[in-house]
Amino acid sequence: MEPIYRIESYDYHLPEAQIAQKPAARREGSRLLQVDCQTGLLADGVFPDLPRLFAPGDVMVLNDTRVFPARLKGHKETGGKVELLLLHYPEPAAGLSGEADVQALLKSSKRPKSGSLLVFGPNLEATIKEIRTDGSVQVLLRWQGDLFELLKQHGELPLPPYINRASGPDADDNRRYQTVYARQNGAIAAPTAGLHFTGELLTGLRAQGVEIATVTLHVGYGTFAPVRAQDIREHSIHSEWVAVPAETAEAISRAKAADRRVWAIGTTSARALEFAADGAGSVTAGAGACRLYIYPGYKYQVVDNLITNFHLPKSSLLFMVSAFAGREVVMAAYQEALRLGYRFYSYGDAMALIRTTK
Repeated sequence: MEPIYRIESYDYHLPEAQIAQKPAARREGSRLLQVDCQTGLLADGVFPDLPRLFAPGDVMVLNDTRVFPARLKGHKETGGKVELLLLHYPEPAAGLSGEADVQALLKSSKRPKSGSLLVFGPNLEATIKEIRTDGSVQVLLRWQGDLFELLKQHGELPLPPYINRASGPDADDNRRYQTVYARQNGAIAAPTAGLHFTGELLTGLRAQGVEIATVTLHVGYGTFAPVRAQDIREHSIHSEWVAVPAETAEAISRAKAADRRVWAIGTTSARALEFAADGAGSVTAGAGACRLYIYPGYKYQVVDNLITNFHLPKSSLLFMVSAFAGREVVMAAYQEALRLGYRFYSYGDAMALIRTTK
């Protein structure tokens, strides 16, 4: 088996102290490791350096998904405590009352049976419809009132498992584990490369002549799923819901026709764009479930440059950035980031993977 397909080729040792437990004091206050994918040259910088990498006419694509309070804490009808992690935003969710089938993960001291009622508030409850062999449950969620407000009242943001909060998310998490441009409810994890952007930074990029477009990819729980296959080609990738608006598809078509660059902010934006690729370097507008699995050997069709955070060892996201920049370049950049004391994962620092220069 070639090294690029071996799971061990994507392993590295991360000291626990370099797993960011809190965001930087300011959104844009992180570091930025700039990586020339052609030469492997690295430059240590800070996130406010980012505009210097852009040229007028570049298109920057953001993922406007919004993390919803997916972790609900309540009790069984019999009184025992339960915790339900909704794996997707309930649909239909319009109006002031409704019900929806939702897949979820359930935590309870004694596992409830199918048909059990779970109560999270006077206007929010769920009935277990099915207990599945993969450990998940299917529930019928019912609510009276504005659903998002009820979830905010009775739920909490589902922080990643490597962020330790004994008492759950704090006020800072509720503000900072969300991009400033989040609009579409549906994610259970943030598109973390976007956490570094401020309104002022976006305004400055627009003034510089950068065209900003959006896609929606609702980040799912599968983003944290470990890869167990020794041959990464045998991994079964998770599905996530993607939408590419017509105006974004048109912006990319114009950029490609004029030989201008397309930047993806985060692996989620990159996955959405590549999922929508039309085979000619542009994208087709539309929406649907995305199961695109990107690992070395994949040829990117749309994305020219990529801004991303640092990912877990042996993870599908590490495969994805390695497909973009080359495994040896990426792993060397990770070692340099470790040496320089960069902070890793969701609240950590960022890297700019540059394949196409100005």
